[in-house]
This record gives sequence, C-alpha cells and structure tokens, in this order.
Amino acid sequence: MKWKIGILGFGNVSQGLIRILASKKEMLKEKYGFDFQLMAISDPIKGSVYSENGLDLTKIIELLDKTGNIKGYPIGIKDFDSIKTIKETDTNLIVETTPTNVKTGEPGLTHMKTALQSKKFVVTTNKGPIALAYPELKKLADENGVYIRFEGTVLSGTPSLNLALEALAGCSISKVQGIVNGTTNFILTKMEEGKNYEGALKEAQELGYAETDPTADVEGWDAAVKAVIMANVVMGGNVTIEDVQRKGITEITAEDVKRAKGKNKRIKLIAEVLKEEDGIKVSVLPKELPLTDPLANVMNAINALTFTTDHLGDITIIGPGAGRLETGQALLTDILAINRLISKL
Repeated sequence: MKWKIGILGFGNVSQGLIRILASKKEMLKEKYGFDFQLMAISDPIKGSVYSENGLDLTKIIELLDKTGNIKGYPIGIKDFDSIKTIKETDTNLIVETTPTNVKTGEPGLTHMKTALQSKKFVVTTNKGPIALAYPELKKLADENGVYIRFEGTVLSGTPSLNLALEALAGCSISKVQGIVNGTTNFILTKMEEGKNYEGALKEAQELGYAETDPTADVEGWDAAVKAVIMANVVMGGNVTIEDVQRKGITEITAEDVKRAKGKNKRIKLIAEVLKEEDGIKVSVLPKELPLTDPLANVMNAINALTFTTDHLGDITIIGPGAGRLETGQALLTDILAINRLISKL
C-alpha cells in the first residue's frame, strides 16, 4: 500500500516529521515496507499546497530553511484549507498537528472527525481532542475501518501509550505516575540549584521551555490533560479534566525545595492515575519523593512515567517530552504501526 500523506498544521512537530521522512525514505521502505508520498500541507500561516503528483520533500525543506514558510512552492494548488485538504485531495493518511485547545479540542477535533468519516487514517500529537473525545474518535475509526493513533500526546517520542498498550499487553496496570511536563521539572531543578521560583521561570522562558504565559504548564493544566489521556486510554476510564485533582508549582518556594532536600527528598510535579475499586482517581500535585524513587532523579526538562503492573512490578521509562524531531518521531512510530497493521490484512 502506498501512503498518501496530508499534513494539517505545519509547525515544529510536522516539520520534524518531514525531515525524518526525507532523510530516511529509503530505509523506511526497505526495512518496514513503508512507501509514501507527501501530497498536501495546510497551514494558515506557513502556507498550503496540494499536488496530485506529490510534493518534493527536499524543496519543502529548502523553502522552510530559506523563508520559514512554503508559500513559494512552485507548483500545485495553493491555499487549500484543512477541510478541503481532507475531503478533496488524494490522501489516505492525515497527520493532525494543529495547536492544542484543551477546552474545545478545536479545530483538531473537527479535522479528526472529518478524516475518520472520510475513511482516512489519522495520526496526531494534538492533546485536546484525545483528552476530550477519545471514545467518540475511537468509535468513528472502528466504524470506518481505519485507525487513529496519538503516541505523541503524552511523552512526545518517548514511548508511553504504546508501552502500556502493546509492550505491557496482558499485564494489569493499577497505577501510572510520573513527570509529564518538562517545563515544571526544569523549574524545580533550577530551584534546587538555588534560584527562586521567579528566577527559574525566567530562565525557562529564555530557553524556550516556558511560554510567555506559562499558566498551562505551571498550574498543572498540561499535565492534567495528559493524565486524562492515560486514564481513558490505558485504564479504560471515562475521566474529564474536571475530575482531576490539580495543583501546580506556583506556590513552591526555595525553602520548600531546600527542606525536602534536607529529608533526602525532591519535590516533583506528579501526574497520577490510580485504579481503585470505586473507580479511577486522577491527580496532578507537587509531591516530595524519596531519592530512592526513580522519578526523583529525573532532572531538567526530561519526563518519565512509572507503570505499576501485576506481572512486572514497576516499569519506569525516562526520556524527552518535547522537541521537533522527538515529537516527529512519535508521529513516525504511529505511522509505521498503522502500516504494520494494514500490511497484515
């Protein structure tokens, strides 16, 4: 099967993907039987183009490096919006990487529904739609004989969902807990090194780890959305963002960090999903962890998750939770998984 790819949203993540695809095209075909053409890109800022003969990856990357956008691409139909890209192009795989809206899931939610209803496969790193409407999207995919995959919504390219659902298949997972926001972990690391909260946040912003408005990170909203995804996808729950007990790190002081260190502990913002007899409990809270806990020793902008299982005990995975190539790798992992599933039919 030849995969004909359409990309919605052309920011760092999907740019990372096409750089990987361009550099490894022959290897992907030889090793994984993955044959593809990039057919369309739709982005209101970077530019939109569709060619029925496929787009030249090298030219797209050259344009990006030279101008920061693809508006100067020499051929093809320009200015297709996202819905037209889904409905009116010769594509069978939609890569959805538009900005996340955790309140409405839009525009990504509409993009994904439209693609699945059009019997097109979907891979995404867009957290909002998965957190808000995973059961509905899964049902749509099943009804239309396609797949939707979203590994990159939790730990970027570091395997988390695939680890739980595939590598740990057959295990009962009773708890998932971890550091799922690199910005807050970086800030807490810098506070342990002697900075106060404001100084650590400023450094995080200067390095690009924190946004100008850091609320989503430091108040725990980003971690809460990821915890909801884990609760519903890994644990089979029906949890909403309102169900999450949430507190961020804005009230943590340098004295708090120092006090914890004196007790051989570290403060970490921990997302936790716990399966209990009366249901699934989800929280995002600063916690003092003993230094013997693997999560306590995860520093800077690195993320980590510990899965508590019946057969293997605790399994901890540590790795980057953001980055252009790292998150592009998550998309590639999902695409290759779909290719593998389809090739067996």
